[in-house]
Formats: sequence, structure tokens, C-alpha cells
Amino acid sequence: MHTTTTYLSGHEAALLEVAAAGDERAFGELVDPHRRVLHAHCYRMLGSLEDADDALQDALLRAWRGLARFQGRSSLRTWLHRIATNCCLQLIERRPRRMLPPDIELSSPGHTEGGRPLSESVWIEPYPDDPPGPADVALAPAARYEQRETLELAFVAALQHLSPRQRAVLLLREVLDFSALETADMLDTTVPAVNSALQRARRITRERVPEQSQQQTLAALGDDRARDLVDRYIDAIERGDVDAIITLLTHDAAWTMPPMQTWYRGHKDVVAFLVKSPFTVRWRHLAARANGQLAVGCYIWDEEQGCYTAGVLDVLTLRGDRIAEVTGFIDAARLFARFGLPERVAD
Repeated sequence: MHTTTTYLSGHEAALLEVAAAGDERAFGELVDPHRRVLHAHCYRMLGSLEDADDALQDALLRAWRGLARFQGRSSLRTWLHRIATNCCLQLIERRPRRMLPPDIELSSPGHTEGGRPLSESVWIEPYPDDPPGPADVALAPAARYEQRETLELAFVAALQHLSPRQRAVLLLREVLDFSALETADMLDTTVPAVNSALQRARRITRERVPEQSQQQTLAALGDDRARDLVDRYIDAIERGDVDAIITLLTHDAAWTMPPMQTWYRGHKDVVAFLVKSPFTVRWRHLAARANGQLAVGCYIWDEEQGCYTAGVLDVLTLRGDRIAEVTGFIDAARLFARFGLPERVAD
């Protein structure tokens, strides 16, 4: 009698049989352990929290509709990542590449009001450290990158400089630890093509990602000093203290504000911007985390509502014990709840 090899555990096989018969609860139990890993994978591919939501929803719908064809011929993890990756690749075809302001090729040198002029673009969005959902499935220990490192802004931004296929190969091989053969099967290509794409992707990301990750920097800094740095940052902004903010910044610190069309580098330009704009209004702040990095939810005073309302999410990139870049996501207020932040803060 011919038998089909299955890569599923007994529990998964039982759930699959029930789910394939139309039981949505069984399907949820089957895929929920993979949901957060899949969502993070979609974010890395797309650079957008909301696009990742869309891609994951599409992938799970396709998985639901394709259960009868699955039959356990690969692991559930492999099958789901194949679907999710291809959903992302199709979404990328319809949307422009996402960037961070310093990565844009400048159309002209010089500055605009102390900042650098940018062409139109679609911006990378921040990602919560602990998105809602069941706990992640444990990843293979041989994976090259720690998961939080591969959610850092520098890494996600570097990925956007890869072709979509190179991006997929790098993530599947070195973040998720799939073999070259598995990756080739997921992308309907050959092992030599996967290896070639991986070499090019490694070279490009190596050129754009700092030698020391934010995880390594934060570990060296320690929790107490990291909290103190955030507290001092909050205090300096709320008091509009130029000297205090300068002591926190590296000499070449950058301040970006996607989707605004300017960015600032160096003490002189950063201070000129702060004095002209943020330091002229009332703020309150709450510490947060985003992309595996220190972050601050910024609330601006609203006279009509009589409270501080969600305004900007500042993601802090450190170099040693100082801030090398502040990425202020101005349009992130709609996402505050995803970062565990309230919409309003009382006076």
C-alpha cells in the first residue's frame, strides 16, 4: 500500500484533518503558533506594519483555502512561509519601495531650512517589539541573525535596497534558517540561483548595516543606563533644554521625521530645527520599544481637548552611550495602541 510521507506531528495531522473539513477553530489552532513569526517576516519583506497585516491576512486566507492540497508534504512552517513570502512578493510588485530619509539619493546637495531635500517616497514604518498574538514557534538555533536584530531599523532599511527576490532569499536562509533547497522550492527557482542571490544580498546588507547591532549596544549599556538615557531625553525635550539634548547626541547625530521631506544632521542643524519647531510647543512623553530599539511616544498639548494627544513615535538609534539618530515617525500616532501606548495623556 502506498503511503504519503508527512512532516506533521500527530497533533498537527489531526488538526489538519478537522480543519480541512471546514472547522475554522481547528485551523486557528493549527496556524496560531506561527502567526507572529509570519507577521515579522512579512514586515521585514515589506517595511510596513500595515502592509504586513495585509500580507499575513492574505496568506492565512490562501492557507485556509489550500488546506486540502497541503497534506503534510512539507512541514507546516515551511508551507506557511512559502505562502506568506509569495504574498509579499506580489504585494511588492504593486507598491513603491519603502525607505528612511537618509537612504534616499539626494536630488541636489545643500539644505532646505537646515534639512536635506528629499524626493517623494514611501516610508518604512516602525514595528512593535511585542505584537499581539500567541507566542512564537521556537526557531532553529543555527539561524544567523537574532530575531530582534533583524527587526532593527538599519536592517529593515538595508533590506529595501535588495531586489524582492534577494530580500526573500536572505530572510528565508539567514533569518529563518531554511536550507537552500527549501528556499529554492518556496521561490520556484534553483539552488544555484538561491546561492547567487544570497551572496549579492549579503554584500549589500553588509555595506549598509552597522557592525554593532542595537541589541549589542543595549546589552553593553545595560538596562539601568538605557532607562536613564531615555529619561534624560524626555526631560530635555519637555524642558526645551538645548545643552541637555546636545550632551545626549553624537556629534554627527541625525534627526529624521518621515514622512516630512527634510532631515537634519549634526548639532548645529539639529538644534536649529528643535529650537524652531519642537521646543516651541508643550510635550509629554512615555517610554516605549520599537524595532528592538529604545523608543518614546511623544504627546503634544491639545488645547481643545485639554490633554496631550498622540503625535510622534521617536525611535532612538544608539552608538555607545549616545543617540546617533532619532527617527520621529510623525504618522505613527494612529499606531500608538500597537506599541502599548495610550492615545491621550493627562496634564
